[in-house]
Amino acid sequence: MKILSVNVGSAKPVAFTDAPSGTTGIDKRPVEGPVRVDSPGPPGVGASGVSGDAVCDLRFHGGNDRAVYAFAREDLDGWEHELGRSLANGAFGENLTTLGIDLREALIGERWRVGPRVVLEVTGGRIPCRTFAGWLGEKGWLRRFTQSASSGAMLRVIEPGELSVGDPIDVIHRPDHEVTVSRLFRAVTTDRKSLPGVLDAAPWMEREQLGIARSYTAKYGRPSER
Repeated sequence: MKILSVNVGSAKPVAFTDAPSGTTGIDKRPVEGPVRVDSPGPPGVGASGVSGDAVCDLRFHGGNDRAVYAFAREDLDGWEHELGRSLANGAFGENLTTLGIDLREALIGERWRVGPRVVLEVTGGRIPCRTFAGWLGEKGWLRRFTQSASSGAMLRVIEPGELSVGDPIDVIHRPDHEVTVSRLFRAVTTDRKSLPGVLDAAPWMEREQLGIARSYTAKYGRPSER
């Protein structure tokens, strides 16, 4: 398991974003050399945790619980086959293109040591948005991406440092629950009735998905309470 590429993007004006600035940093490209990662700050204030990477809409992106976004090269390869087009590392707006790790089965709260210093923690998957759909330019993209349940992984920075291409990824902690990235993603998108169960991972979940799960459970209760 390793980092295949580290990708950053600059702010660019586009017609397919709801960001007030009219810009997006989704066009991420691989960079050479060590790249610094840090906790960027609270939601709405902090941007990307990856040095040199632009976040253009702080309402929905960036902050400590979405500091870094990882997507698997294996999943990009699958989409290449389905879409009939080449997808470079960074094509899905990911900061880290990984190799050899099934991000769908990563547990919420799972921790990775990446390279000699950095520790990252899984907080949830990526909920697709209009900007992502416009960037890919594929018909029905939001539905297709959602149905795949291969959302990649959002990560918070536990121990900051520098990342480089080829750095190994070692899973150093797995919490005592069964809420995977894929399970949480399905709960907040296509299987709302399972939302109460994903609250087992509440201490580690990123803000939007935690809010969805708590709101649903407050309204409908857990199955045992009905």
